[in-house]
Amino acid sequence: MDSPKQRCKWACGNMLLRDYHDAEWGKPIKNARSLWEMLVLESFQAGLSWNTVLQKRENFRKACARFDPEKVAQFTEHDVQRLMQDAGIIRSRLKIEATVKNAHAYLQMQAAGEDFADFAWGVAQQNPVKAEHPHALAQTLASQVLSKELKKRGFCFVGPVIVYAWMQAAGMVNGHEPDCFRYHACD
Repeated sequence: MDSPKQRCKWACGNMLLRDYHDAEWGKPIKNARSLWEMLVLESFQAGLSWNTVLQKRENFRKACARFDPEKVAQFTEHDVQRLMQDAGIIRSRLKIEATVKNAHAYLQMQAAGEDFADFAWGVAQQNPVKAEHPHALAQTLASQVLSKELKKRGFCFVGPVIVYAWMQAAGMVNGHEPDCFRYHACD
């Protein structure tokens, strides 16, 4: 009989967290749009549990035009009000408005010939996390640098703690605990 898999402690709460951990968390996201979607979701998670975001992720995708930055950038005050009434998502005006602003920033980068994924991964690789246990950190020098660079490009709601969570989720940093079965696969 196989022994049970060791997982990061946060992933043992329920099946949704476990499945996300096992299949997605820490796998490198190299697609610019998918990486932007993850940044948006991480910003909505601020102050809440990741489980809450996962439970609402499909609703977010529907409400936010499948995270198409071109469509989200066209959202008006009417759309913000619509989203504020949508019980299927996290209804935070600041986070919703940040999503629209960040769609504009994403598109400005694209128009300037700067790929969002190449940019994010480039900054992360120039500032590698040097810690024995990166899973235990809330932020790093790398997330501070990437946060500042995102803000220079017009992004908001991208502080170093949110950015570090995003970097771990997107595989830019291996945040798995050393005894987790995914640790070496994501290293």
